[in-house]
Amino acid sequence: MKYTPLGVDGVHLVEMTPFTDERGGFARSFDTAEFEAHGMRPEVAQCNVSWNHRAGTLRGMHLSLPGHPESKFIRCTRGAIVDVAVDVRPDSPTYLQHVQVELSAENRLGLYLPPHLAHGYQTLTDDTEVLYMVSVPYAPGAEVGYRYDDPAFGVTWPREVTVISDKDASWPAFGEAANTERFRSGVSA
Repeated sequence: MKYTPLGVDGVHLVEMTPFTDERGGFARSFDTAEFEAHGMRPEVAQCNVSWNHRAGTLRGMHLSLPGHPESKFIRCTRGAIVDVAVDVRPDSPTYLQHVQVELSAENRLGLYLPPHLAHGYQTLTDDTEVLYMVSVPYAPGAEVGYRYDDPAFGVTWPREVTVISDKDASWPAFGEAANTERFRSGVSA
């Protein structure tokens, strides 16, 4: 597999190395030893699947706070998405920078996110399915979020938002002082 660091500290694009013949193809999609060698967390506590009926559906921006170190490894297994991660870690060298990557069933790319980044995606096609592996079990009390269209993030979404949950539409605006306090307080283990 090929690992390419992106513009936010700790974020990697992961490309499979396919072997093909008349039957089709084969490729390793996840390797704990290679993840560790590239400084990525290899633990997998849960695998989650989300499916989305309509293009333009937006999910995010979600993150976990210190005390709940949830890394993610994301693939789009049907259709296509634009995946976005914003660095809201106050002490990070890439604070308030973001990455935006197209993941699709066709390109078979994977995106690794270290803990505590604000994460979301938008579907580019109807009937899109996304698989993501997370390093720790879901803990509702550890999840927080920010508005997907917060000007502080500078994210340009490729499509009009057609579907968004009430929860995601009501996340608060980003504020540096409140964010720093959230990270300082964290969550209880």
